[in-house]
Amino acid sequence: MTASITPAHQQAPSKQIEIEGSLMNIFDFGAGPPVLLAHSFLWSAEMWRPQIDVLARRYRLIVPEMWGHGASGALPSGTLTMRDLARQHLTILDRLGIERIALVGLSLGGMWGAELALMAHKRISALVLMDTSLAAEPAPARGQYLELFRTIEELACLPDSMRQIVVPLFFAPDVASRRPDLPSLLDGALREWNAQRLVDSVVPLGRIIFDRRDALDDAGKLRLPSLVMTGASDIAQPMERGRQIAERLACTFVEVPNAGHIANLEAPDFVTAAIEAFFAEHWPS
Repeated sequence: MTASITPAHQQAPSKQIEIEGSLMNIFDFGAGPPVLLAHSFLWSAEMWRPQIDVLARRYRLIVPEMWGHGASGALPSGTLTMRDLARQHLTILDRLGIERIALVGLSLGGMWGAELALMAHKRISALVLMDTSLAAEPAPARGQYLELFRTIEELACLPDSMRQIVVPLFFAPDVASRRPDLPSLLDGALREWNAQRLVDSVVPLGRIIFDRRDALDDAGKLRLPSLVMTGASDIAQPMERGRQIAERLACTFVEVPNAGHIANLEAPDFVTAAIEAFFAEHWPS
């Protein structure tokens, strides 16, 4: 998942921006109204390839890679909350000279993306949240995940037995019959993950995710064009969590058919069309 994601029609090498003593890798595609694409935990900018291929024809796409993911460096020390991650990405906008942007965030990207909108609401013109939750993680699941991260920290790897648990959480149960390449892609990336980055970035990011605050009520304060989408078969963040967010934002909720947690890859045409239609009304090119 660290291979080049440059579309055939666009040349855009990555750049690295220093933030709080570490380097974040960022791709910058296309031209037009700027859009930030925020990827999921355990993925990278490569996750957005289907959307980049289409949206880069009309928009300037800023695609950062989360700390410890893709070609980005280690999580900066002192990064403890979603709001810390949001603040760091606000720094990216400042460094790139971008005053206002539309944001599309999936899973972890949606969590810190919503915090960024709350933190700097005048700089986010439109918000798409996918397969994410703004509520606190329920206690039983939180405990299970935190135990999983303790094990990863001790082993400094994700052994076969652990990958067999983690990989299915990202996809619809029938993905193997439709897109067997996707579980294989994730499994291969997890198998090859840099051991040091697992310990210094992936584990602490996992703790940030599952120790996150309940931001649902605060989200109700946002007044900006918004869209919430969730895969119909999302195991990690079931549809009721997406509906909760849409209710707070008073916006449309879209169920993505034939898709799990990484809905933009399982149903790329459906998701891209929904984003295009939303931007056509709220963030025109």
